[in-house]
Amino acid sequence: MAKRAAGRAGAGTPATVALAAAGVAFVPRPYEHDPAAKSYGLEAAEALGVAPDRVFKTLLADVDGALAVGVVPVSAQLDLKALAAVLGAKKASMADPAAAERSTGYVVGGISPIGQRRRLPTVVDESVLTHETVLVSGGRRGLDIELAPADLLRLTAGRAAPIAR
Repeated sequence: MAKRAAGRAGAGTPATVALAAAGVAFVPRPYEHDPAAKSYGLEAAEALGVAPDRVFKTLLADVDGALAVGVVPVSAQLDLKALAAVLGAKKASMADPAAAERSTGYVVGGISPIGQRRRLPTVVDESVLTHETVLVSGGRRGLDIELAPADLLRLTAGRAAPIAR
């Protein structure tokens, strides 16, 4: 897998900068974003010609009053009860989009699990482990990054668990 320098003028996002700084091999996968797309993740899968179960979306949840990150295939939904259980919490609900943007430093539709402003508890659906590489948002709409699941888990200090339905 290729590793590209993220430091070129205008080319870097916090996610690509974090990957490059960690020496992680990744492939930037840009695509033309359609503002009218109903699903950012499914749009990325289709535009990039990748099976939707290999493209993962990053969702923020309010878990017992604190933010947490759930990363699931774009073809699935986040199981909030399962996320809460994995994190030892009583309940979880989807986070307010404005709170998600403030916390991560990214805009909705471009939230990457990597390079967020502050590290949040992160759980990635266990299906990630069935793929050699997966794609996640690169930190802006119209940019995904392809990387190994082990690197995704390591850079997010995440854990794999069954959180998709």
